Amino acid sequence: MLRNREIQILILIMFTISLVAIVGATFISSIAAVLVFITSALLVGCSLFFTRWRYREIAKLSGYLRQITSGNYSLDVRDNHEGELSILRNDIYKVTLMLSEQGSQLRKDKIQLTDAISDISHQLKTPLTSMMVMADLLSDPELPLAKRAEFTNNIRIQLERIDWLVSSLLKLSKIDAGTVQFKKDQISVEKLVQKALQPVLIPIDIKEQTVSIKGKDSVSFVGDLNWTAEAMINILKNCVEHTRVGGIITINFSENALFAEIIIADNGKGIAKEDLPYIFKRFYKGKNASEGSIGIGLAMAHSIITSQSGDIEVKSDSEKGTEFRIKFYKQVI
Repeated sequence: MLRNREIQILILIMFTISLVAIVGATFISSIAAVLVFITSALLVGCSLFFTRWRYREIAKLSGYLRQITSGNYSLDVRDNHEGELSILRNDIYKVTLMLSEQGSQLRKDKIQLTDAISDISHQLKTPLTSMMVMADLLSDPELPLAKRAEFTNNIRIQLERIDWLVSSLLKLSKIDAGTVQFKKDQISVEKLVQKALQPVLIPIDIKEQTVSIKGKDSVSFVGDLNWTAEAMINILKNCVEHTRVGGIITINFSENALFAEIIIADNGKGIAKEDLPYIFKRFYKGKNASEGSIGIGLAMAHSIITSQSGDIEVKSDSEKGTEFRIKFYKQVI
């Protein structure tokens, strides 16, 4: 401590003041000089003791910081006293909590990234393996033309599936990372429904299904038209896929003082009761999922809707079909 330049200057100043006071007191009386000497010695001693104590406390805090930088976030250095050191202790504790939360979030992100890579690898493995087998078969010069056309068509289908999967995963990754800037436009629900129906009109026509739309033209909410249409397309695809030939799909929308609501329902085979809690989970495939299902469409729909302060619920009955209820709140509650 005595090697510290600040302490040396402090001692020098105090010694000088004490010496001047003692010299001045000797002109008054010898007793006064002794009292001034004793007082000065006590003040210097107390000052040095207090300074040494502060240095020890600062050294402890320095040790805490070294442990924190090493990844030990379990330290609790708080105290409820007044003073600069107490404020510093509490600030260090706040920073420790923040670093602990960030570290925990980073670990979760790493786990999610690992799981996502594993899921992607698993999903890509099947179509890639299938295409490799068919490519080998196509190299056979004696392969009949009919089989050659069949294999070529199958390869094209698998490539389209991979393209859709990669595109969907990229969109989901952007939403998860918070890099998607959702617009806040006033959206007409009628316009949204018409936009979402366009990509599924052909499969609806092929299965001879009927679509019923009911709602007032004035119903609207604040959100992003393109992204919300993407969510509704995935929900409608699910309804079309699980509704029988000649089935009915209904889309009803309305609004009140709190939210705008869109209800999409079908009279298909429904979702198994044990699958309902997991249908919005990524890569989850329920009992009634089709063979080509990947289990990512409803997960994307859920992410898009909830990212816009919305909410989505699902009810299903094997006899009545499935109902998706979407709410877009007029303000965050």
